[in-house]
Amino acid sequence: MNLNLEGKTALVLASSKGLGKAAATALAEEGCRLALCARNEIVLKETAAEIQRKNDRPVFYRGVDVKNKSELEAFIHETAEKFGSLDILVTNAGGPPVKSFEESTDDEWYEWYEVTFMSVVRSIHTVLPFMKEQRFGRIINITSISVKAPVERLIFSNALRLAVVGLAKSLANELGPYGVTVNNVAPGYHLTEGLERIVKKKEEAGLARDVIFDEWKQRIPLRKIGMPRDLAGLITFLASEQAGYITGTTVQVDGGLYPGVL
Repeated sequence: MNLNLEGKTALVLASSKGLGKAAATALAEEGCRLALCARNEIVLKETAAEIQRKNDRPVFYRGVDVKNKSELEAFIHETAEKFGSLDILVTNAGGPPVKSFEESTDDEWYEWYEVTFMSVVRSIHTVLPFMKEQRFGRIINITSISVKAPVERLIFSNALRLAVVGLAKSLANELGPYGVTVNNVAPGYHLTEGLERIVKKKEEAGLARDVIFDEWKQRIPLRKIGMPRDLAGLITFLASEQAGYITGTTVQVDGGLYPGVL
């Protein structure tokens, strides 16, 4: 299938590794020009060079903390100036820590509100004038399976990512007339640093690593843990012209883990 993404400009936040890197790589393979950002500019530089070497696509990158409003906005404007268009936005951010509600503090709630929710609000605010003017845009938010069913001891993710889903549904209604779609992807258990944080907490509680993974696999109908590229395939499709009639949705990529009907 030709996704008609050749020459489109895709911004992928928090894209030096994990799910963000996989999304950026998949978009580059379809011919997109990339703008990447992450806090660790050293790792980001290596990622950008790797993607450019493999795909021979323009890759622009900047060290950005997505909760820093001025850094994030400057990165997006610089991308528009460099490439002349902003077609695809993939929002992403480092996952909140593993904690229960009683372990959480006010300061942590404020911090993860900025990272998890306001980074999405600000990046969308900044790309919208460009997308509306060109009457085309694809906004894809990487959330979590926690928006479908709460995950034990991920209180910040369980609460704050639902705000992203509510925002996306509202924006789908507002932006549809401009040819801009807004969707969410909800990864389940994928082999990333975020998953490793959960594993570490369970190991600290006395569980063996192989027991942890075996227990998860038994709960997943496909009996395996996902890879970042499993999510990237859906993101790439949602960015395409073929997905132009899909908006306001939240699609889980979890091997069948979520037990609900809808």
